[in-house]
Amino acid sequence: MEHGAPKRDIDFVLSKIEERGFRAHPSIGVERTIIGVIGDNTRDSIPYFQQLPGVESVIPVLKPYKLASREAHPQTSQIRVGSAVIGTEAIAIAAGPCAVEDREQLLSTARLVKDCGAVMLRGGAYKPRTEAYAFQGLGKKGLEMLAEAREQTGLAVVTEVVDTRAVKEVAKYADMLQIGARSMQNFALLREAGASGHPVLLKRGLASTVDEWLSAAEYILAEGNPNVVLCERGIRTFETATRFTLDLSSVAVVRHHSHLPILVDPSHAAGNWRFVRSLALAAIAAGADGLLIEVHPEPARALVDGAQSLDPDNFRKLMSAARKVAKAVGRAL
Repeated sequence: MEHGAPKRDIDFVLSKIEERGFRAHPSIGVERTIIGVIGDNTRDSIPYFQQLPGVESVIPVLKPYKLASREAHPQTSQIRVGSAVIGTEAIAIAAGPCAVEDREQLLSTARLVKDCGAVMLRGGAYKPRTEAYAFQGLGKKGLEMLAEAREQTGLAVVTEVVDTRAVKEVAKYADMLQIGARSMQNFALLREAGASGHPVLLKRGLASTVDEWLSAAEYILAEGNPNVVLCERGIRTFETATRFTLDLSSVAVVRHHSHLPILVDPSHAAGNWRFVRSLALAAIAAGADGLLIEVHPEPARALVDGAQSLDPDNFRKLMSAARKVAKAVGRAL
């Protein structure tokens, strides 16, 4: 829309978009409003929209992901998750155990990460595993423990949902729904998570391109849910020295092409606690909006992914170093 376009013009354009059978996704800024028009054959309507009052220009979005692109939303989105906000100058840290094992393990970890500066508590109540007989999580009991940890610490809760039938239940307890790497292209799950209206953390598939990842995010956004955060967690390559290869170039690529905030999960990428700190600091320097870190009070006793979990002392050291790197690149923590 034109600079300073009045509300009546914006409302008129929105009504005409709907009349033509399209969906309108307005992004209203302080000085400029951009309206995304989603639907089939929108190009045929370009001349019509161009002549509407208050319209400055009509620009076709060539990328397959329309709503996720910076063309539709030039400013980086700020996503509120409980009391935390992702996408600001401040680096958002989500930390906690890979899996909720028992009440004391979770509460002690939650208190630790809160004291160190985390703003979100990560923890899995449902754990999809490669091995069918491995520990699969505590389910609803785990969700209840996560909710209790939030009450005691004030940390926002992010936890994975793996089934369309569980979305509503998980949303009752969690502040943010995590879509895991193996579910990135489970389009029914993406739609259900989007329809929930809850913030969604979308992990990159282990063999997915950035375009495929952003196109997956589009499924959530298309449900009218703008609260999407991306998470780079490493991709599968020929390298076996780490669990996955952390693709930090994706941070720069995503920030160029998309307005969606991006977190980095160095724990899953490394697979070894010794490498987590270096990858985490590199992620901040690369421009990530936050980190997803696995922390366990006793990693050697962890039921899931103990090898990549930081103990309390190493997490404190990481946070201390992360503050210095964040300051060096003009961010805060």
